[in-house]
This record gives sequence, C-alpha cells and structure tokens, in this order.
Amino acid sequence: MPLFDLLGGTVHPRSWELQKEVDQGKNDRVPDFVFLAHVVDVVSSMHVPFAFRACSSQPWTTRLVLLPLWPIAFCLMVLQVLCSKTFTVSFYCLRGALHQTWTIPRYSFQYFIPPMKDGINRQIELAILRADRMGVKVLSLAALNKNEALNGGGTLFVDRHPDLRVRVVHGNTLTAAVILNEIPGSVKEVFLTGATSKLGRAIALYLCRKRIRVLMLTLSSERFLKIQREAPAEFQQYLVQVTKYHAAKTVKTWLVGKWLSPREQRWAPAGTHFHQFVVPPVIEFRRDCTYGKLAAMRLPKDVQGLGSCEYTMERGVVHACHAGGVVHCLEGWEHHEVGAIDVDRIDVVWKAALRHGLSPP
Repeated sequence: MPLFDLLGGTVHPRSWELQKEVDQGKNDRVPDFVFLAHVVDVVSSMHVPFAFRACSSQPWTTRLVLLPLWPIAFCLMVLQVLCSKTFTVSFYCLRGALHQTWTIPRYSFQYFIPPMKDGINRQIELAILRADRMGVKVLSLAALNKNEALNGGGTLFVDRHPDLRVRVVHGNTLTAAVILNEIPGSVKEVFLTGATSKLGRAIALYLCRKRIRVLMLTLSSERFLKIQREAPAEFQQYLVQVTKYHAAKTVKTWLVGKWLSPREQRWAPAGTHFHQFVVPPVIEFRRDCTYGKLAAMRLPKDVQGLGSCEYTMERGVVHACHAGGVVHCLEGWEHHEVGAIDVDRIDVVWKAALRHGLSPP
C-alpha cells in the first residue's frame, strides 16, 4: 500500500483486509486471466511494485531520482537476457477472479533484432504453455508480444498447439473499437497512417461501411487493393490510396498508426485532431492541433487490490488490449483472438466491455 495513500486519507476501507486475503492466496491461487507484457526500456524497468512501490503507484514518467540507478538497471537487463524467465509483476481481483500481469524479460528494442526473434517467441510460448498447465482461462498478449512480423499476432502459438485450453487473445478488437468510438459522428473523411497494419486494416474496413472516406497512406498498391477487396463492393469507393502526406492537407481527422515526425505533422491543417494507435506516441509538435492518447479503458469500479499503474496510464486505467483480454475472460468466450481482426466483432466487443462496467478513461 503506497505511503501517500495512507497519509492522504485515500486508503480503501477494506485495504488491509484485502491485502491479507491476497497475501494468503497469491502463491497458491491460479489466476483466471494473465496479461503478458514485456519491458519497455531500461529506465521504465524500474517502474514495478517490487522495486519502487511509490513510483509504480503513479503513472510512469522519467524521474531524476531514478537516473543514478540506470547502471544497475542496465546490468539487470543483461542478466535477464542471459538467464531470466517470465515473472509476475502485479495483480488485482475482479469479481472473484484473480488477474495477473506477467512480463517477458525482454526489452522493446530487442524485438527488432533479428537473431533474438526465435528466443523471444520461445519465451512467449513457454509462458502460454505454463498458463495452460496452471488452468488460466485467458492470456492476453501485450504490445510487441503480438507483433505480426514476430508471430502473426499470436497465430504461431495457436497453430503449433491446437489443444490449448487457455484462450490466447491479442485484444486488438477492443483497441480498434476504442479508436473508432473516439471519432465524432460528424466526420466524413479521415487520413489513416499505418493503413495496412492489423489495426489500420480493421479501422479502414469499419469506417468505409459507415460511408466515411478513408485516405489510406501506403506505398504498396498490392496491400491496399487486398484490403479494398475485403470491403463490400458498394463501399470500396470509400477507400482511397494516397502515397504522400500532402494528400491530407485539408483533412482534420488523422488516425495515426505510424510515427509522425514534426515535418510530417506540418501537412495537417490547423484544428486537426491526431487519434493515435502508435507506440511510442507522436511528439505534440503542433500547438494549433490536439492529440489523443493511446487507446485505453478504465476497469470496472469493483476492481480490488489494484496498487500500481500500467506504464503511463493512471491507476485503474489499462491499455485497450489488456481490457480486451479482460472482456474475453468476463464473457467466457471460447475462441482464440489471434491474427487479423474480425471487423464484424468490433461492435460486439465494445458493447460487451460497456456492459461489464469498463469505460473510456
């Protein structure tokens, strides 16, 4: 329990009782849901409850007090690559079910080093098999753990182990739903970067069905045409390929799935809002424009024992892919959610999330 909560009088009335319950059962109780994350970078690796509980109870930001510890954190990174296995970072309870966050001992930059690809997939696979043996119901892959180039959005593991009892999900259906529900109903045209990615494809196909014109930024006509052919014939005209940023110089709704440099942002007209599904978020360069945050959802009000923050999110708010796994678990869905996003399920998952008490932050 963070000290500032105690001093500030914000301690939940049942905090001590709940902590005793958790301490008694956390070592022998099987989690119902697991969010499988990875480390972002060396500095943020210290944002964990077992390192600095007071820091982890607040949204992550670079703190000067932690910088002198960077050499130690770097040495731990090297040690983790050599001999560490997946470990539990945090946990909370929701409606009688135990939810845990496990972390793969790999850092973001390592996912882009080709020789490390097989080792990372092996770590993820071992975590999935461990969860399956334990009796975990749903395991949600976070961030780069579901990268298409790495494992096909989780498809690799489901194909390799067809008898898995644990449901493997990427949670991106809810991520798409969060982004789409941020767009005002009056919008008739959008500019989409990262247009042929998993999320970009689903967003484009969904919006064209609403008769919203989507300018899809991509140099690959082959990938654009493949996505366009997936749309019903009467809506294909709403998907338009563009190859340069200046094509969006009059469009005030940008859906950003690929990092934008300040130079590229200059093409946006004044008053543009940048909706984001890119990591890391773009630099807020334009003062005459507004910037959305990464897709996230607030957990239901009856969540218990949540003492830490998920990266830059405030306490009680989690990334949309995490929330997508929570919804999958609460609904008791029996299918895996891997690979391409099923556009027909976007509204289904969104309504289910709201029904269970999850809400936009």
